[in-house]
Amino acid sequence: MKMRGFLLGLLCFFCAYGSIWAESTCKLKAKFNLNGYKNVEKKRVVIGGMFPVHMRVASSDGNTSNLPVSSGCAGFNFRTFRWTQTMLFAINEINQREDLLPNTDLGYVIYDSCFTISKAVEGTLTYLTGQDEAVPNYRCGNGPPLATLVGAGGSDLSIATARILGLYHFPQVSYCSTCSALNNKFQFPTFLRTIPNDLHQSRAMAQLVLHFGWTWVGTIAAADDYGKYGIKDFKEQVEEAGVCIAFSETLPKVSSPEAIQSIVQTVVESTAKIIVVFSSDVDLSPLIGELLRHNVTNRTWIASEAWVTSALVNQPGVNSLLSGTLGFGVKKADIPGLQRHLLDLDPYADNLTEEFWETLFNCTLDINKALRIAKEANGTLSRAVGASPYGLCTGSESVAQLNNTYSDVSQLRITYSVYKAVYAVAHALHNLEHCEDGKGPFVGGSCANITNFEPWQLMYYVKNVRYKMPNTGEEIYFEDGDIEGFYDIINWQLSDNREIIYVTVGHYNGSAAAEERMHIRNESIVWNNEELEVRYFIRTAMLVSCDGMSSYLLFISKPPRSVCSENCEPGTRKGIRQGEPVCCFDCIPCADGEISNTTNARECILCTGDDWSNDAHDACVPKIIEFLAFGEPLGITLIVISAFGALVTIAVGVVLMMYIGTPLVKANDALLSFLLLLSLVVTFLCSIVFLGEPQNWSCMTSQVALALGFALCLSCIMGKAAVLMLRARALKKARAKAKAAAKAAKAAAEAAANRGSPDVIVTSSNLNDTAALDKPEVDILTFGHQRAIAAVATLIQAVACTVWLIILPPHPVKNTAAQNVKIILECDEGSVIFICCIFAYDILLALLAFIFAFTARKLEDHFSEAKSMTFGMLVFFIVWISFVPAYLSTRGKFMVAVQIFAILASSFGLLTCIFLPKCYILLVKPERNKEEMMKPRPKPKDGSSTGTSASLATAATDVNASFASTAIDDQPEN
Repeated sequence: MKMRGFLLGLLCFFCAYGSIWAESTCKLKAKFNLNGYKNVEKKRVVIGGMFPVHMRVASSDGNTSNLPVSSGCAGFNFRTFRWTQTMLFAINEINQREDLLPNTDLGYVIYDSCFTISKAVEGTLTYLTGQDEAVPNYRCGNGPPLATLVGAGGSDLSIATARILGLYHFPQVSYCSTCSALNNKFQFPTFLRTIPNDLHQSRAMAQLVLHFGWTWVGTIAAADDYGKYGIKDFKEQVEEAGVCIAFSETLPKVSSPEAIQSIVQTVVESTAKIIVVFSSDVDLSPLIGELLRHNVTNRTWIASEAWVTSALVNQPGVNSLLSGTLGFGVKKADIPGLQRHLLDLDPYADNLTEEFWETLFNCTLDINKALRIAKEANGTLSRAVGASPYGLCTGSESVAQLNNTYSDVSQLRITYSVYKAVYAVAHALHNLEHCEDGKGPFVGGSCANITNFEPWQLMYYVKNVRYKMPNTGEEIYFEDGDIEGFYDIINWQLSDNREIIYVTVGHYNGSAAAEERMHIRNESIVWNNEELEVRYFIRTAMLVSCDGMSSYLLFISKPPRSVCSENCEPGTRKGIRQGEPVCCFDCIPCADGEISNTTNARECILCTGDDWSNDAHDACVPKIIEFLAFGEPLGITLIVISAFGALVTIAVGVVLMMYIGTPLVKANDALLSFLLLLSLVVTFLCSIVFLGEPQNWSCMTSQVALALGFALCLSCIMGKAAVLMLRARALKKARAKAKAAAKAAKAAAEAAANRGSPDVIVTSSNLNDTAALDKPEVDILTFGHQRAIAAVATLIQAVACTVWLIILPPHPVKNTAAQNVKIILECDEGSVIFICCIFAYDILLALLAFIFAFTARKLEDHFSEAKSMTFGMLVFFIVWISFVPAYLSTRGKFMVAVQIFAILASSFGLLTCIFLPKCYILLVKPERNKEEMMKPRPKPKDGSSTGTSASLATAATDVNASFASTAIDDQPEN
């Protein structure tokens, strides 16, 4: 008995100690202030939900001297409240179905995350605890098991909750958390979603930008994981394709007018006309308001799915700012019965519904609050009997009449995603409940118990669920926690009453092949820009009939351009500006000989050797083939002149042939004269060979004929001049001797006169002796010698030309270096050494001929052929000295023309100077064509003498004349 009492006392002691220890070690640190919906009574399974019904947490006073209290929420969001009601509707619909969970009633616990991470964490801890007071790492209470969390709204919220839920392998199915970071199964092993991954959306936005050729794009992203990861993926896609980011701004999560002003200033100053926005409607709405105040227009906005159909962004007056917006919306669907559920809301059911009602109708459901407001307004509580207090809701207001975003079911996109998420959980529970023992997925083929299962067991079924949505028939399944990336492409257009409507203009399927992913109807898009251009104007006039049809207008506008620099057209290349993005560049024209045949070419292409760039520098065209053709005016002129020169030369030859027996023709070897004329005919005619397209035969013929022709011509002149030079020297010597004899005779005569007997002096005997002593010899060079000189000199040139033709003959070439735009067809001499030697030889002959002729220029007084040859050689040298700079300063066919002109001019000079005087005498002055006219005239007497001295001087002169005459008469005849 004592032992029993002792044990009982000991037990009481331990119980009391345990209570005290528990109280001291397990203490509730804070009580969470959570609002939402809860229905767990008599339910077998509970589904959790988390929705950002409010936009933010209410600001606190920051006082740390009092007990911390969980912040409340502010900024009621009608759109997200509709999502909440959609979950309630789906659960009620599932509970009424006989084919889905027929034996299980689903309950729910739904919390408001207030679009804040801290509230989302509070709700998550409360879910896991199982009661209103959160005890981390403990499951308190014996209520029905919590199946899955549907939520928690934004990506930031889901990341925070997924990190906690993943610790316990607790399934989470999100309806609007699209951040690509959430597909990391190592960090978030139990996260799934019924909305596409943002990787698909980022790629879709990038493809849209590339589709319209925009290369200068601004980006704005929310300061959360949704915006950060979404815009990061977008930038990677477009920058790889050559698109540049004009600016990149971040929307603040906490209200910051300074930050918003800075973003607006950036948008206004930027030249980018396309702005991509990755943000929720809550974060974007302050910026939209500020942009409206600054009257920002002429921008095209690319919207992410989080705000593309949001009424919060679609504020009154945004037409000028946001019309023409393009965005991506998740798949939408009609949910039968949902609108009726939304309209049949009981305003007194719970606190959230009451707040919704009061916010929607701007009244209060609390009569005490209404009375207090009335008192503050009127200063009295007096009111008419039966009248309602000022600002009091009746509870019977019509939600439908307000046409609020809450009741608008025309764009059920995120709402449909919520609907799918609830059905995913229900089908997973259905599969878990109907598992057959022995065929289950767990160890030994076991199954889980629907009334008592572990989260990881349900996670298996949620991950592998596959079902079809009611009414739409869409098949839903998860691949690594994601569904297919399907989006509608939505365009914001103005309706007839100037309101924004959402028009689907295409779609994007991220699961399709790359070339089949995007389908967009460009003609259906209405843009908002200052360069609006009406392409089509179709007006169909229809008589108004009973069906109310009337006329309509269809406008198709031009997409805006958004580039830092306009495209470089073909013919130019891109020149990067230092320190600026690659999309900012200058268009530099391609250099001559280079082209670019594409838009925005980075480099110009060098044309091949036979091609050249056209004027636009966008195509290589064959170079102009240039040579001095026979048929062009210059060629015809040169041919006529050459033919005229040859004919004149032949005519001169005919004249000489007609008078071949006359002294003038016979003088100085007529055969050489005819050879000289023949060489001139050759030079005249060889100039024609220089014309036309160069060929092997023409190149060789022209150069060799020219060299040989001038060699023969100059050697003939040299032979003639050599004989004349020797005659002049002989005559000079004879005259010197005669002069000496005359002086001696004069001296003798003067001496005899001084002695007084001049008549006795035998003067004639002395004079005859002197004349016999000084009589000049006949020509050293005969006609045969002249001809031999001409033949040998020409033969030397012929041998040199033959060696030249055998070793390195001239040949035609294409000269592409002289002129860029032309290919000059010309003759290559083959060897510079040979051509220089050959024409140097001609120059040597010309110099010798000139020296000989110049020496003999004073041989005769009546007709001096030496003078004619001297003038002819002077003309020859003047022409060819002038030819050198003229030839070097010209290009192409004009070089040939200059060369032909030099040939013709020198030929005409020789013909004129040498043969014109002879023809003049033969044809005009035949009286001068006599033997005595071919002899030198006596020189005039020096001074005057008298007496015997004069007679002697006359005699000496006669002797001198007789000597000269003998020298001429002794010449052999032709």
